Amino acid sequence: MQQDIDVLVIGELNPDLILSGDVAPVFGQVEKFIDDATLTLGSSSAICACGMARLGLRVAFIGKVGDDMLGRFCISQLIAHNVDSTSVVIDPSVKTGLGVILSRGVDRAILTYSGSIGALRYPEISTRKIAQARHLHMGGYFLLDQLRPDVPKLFELSHRLGLSVSLDTNYDPTEQWDGGLDAALQHTDIFLPNEAELRAITARDHPEPQDAETGSVILAGRIPTLAVKLGQQGAIAHCQGHTERAQALAVEVKDTTGAGDTFDAGFIFGQLKGWSLRRSLQLACVCGSLSTRAAGGVDGQPTLAEALAWLEPESEQ
Repeated sequence: MQQDIDVLVIGELNPDLILSGDVAPVFGQVEKFIDDATLTLGSSSAICACGMARLGLRVAFIGKVGDDMLGRFCISQLIAHNVDSTSVVIDPSVKTGLGVILSRGVDRAILTYSGSIGALRYPEISTRKIAQARHLHMGGYFLLDQLRPDVPKLFELSHRLGLSVSLDTNYDPTEQWDGGLDAALQHTDIFLPNEAELRAITARDHPEPQDAETGSVILAGRIPTLAVKLGQQGAIAHCQGHTERAQALAVEVKDTTGAGDTFDAGFIFGQLKGWSLRRSLQLACVCGSLSTRAAGGVDGQPTLAEALAWLEPESEQ
């Protein structure tokens, strides 16, 4: 079958309501003013998909929404960002999930209504769509309640069909950090945690506190390619015994929502283009940094030309 999709993204799909301001909500019917409010496409998976499409990759998405206004908003946003939404499942029996984010620039508090987010099931995923792709990416692993038990099977199928596989678990709201993750990682080519997720995952087998350097070395022995997001400190990556580091850009931060997901988009782009580990990591840090210029996860995402302008001089591979 012709591979006319560069990346198939499978994961959660919901809008985010971003509330910006240096305030904290108070119960007792206390009303406080915020600086701005933005309704935008949310979810780690969808933000990453839009970031890759913005860089020029051909991207398709599989997730689930309800047959409601928020679900239609999500699909329209995917289409507007050049992401193929034809395999998104519309389920009238559930309500579309929603994230409400109170943003203070470099920090944020998040309230999530799960709704359709965890309702996607393995039989609803199109094998034909998988076969059309070169690479499969999954985000929001710990939110995919119905799909999570079948993720190892999904990844194994993707490998049999010739795809490479990347995974970003994102945060585990239960803080159990289990759910069959080890089995999924056995079929993962690129793993993309942040520092907090790295610490939590490695703590299951190494209960003594681990810094990012030590924790990444522990996981690097199990994953072909590992890239760990370190926020304002940039990132570190390992591949086949080789280690690279890259710095974040010094930019004026408006909102960090989706910065890690846009980092993922840049790193996956570089790897699919055959770039070196170093250059892929640099692009990832540039993309993640530039995404913080606007509220929400997608509006600040750079084009490839914008990102390349910030990279160290080197011929694109």
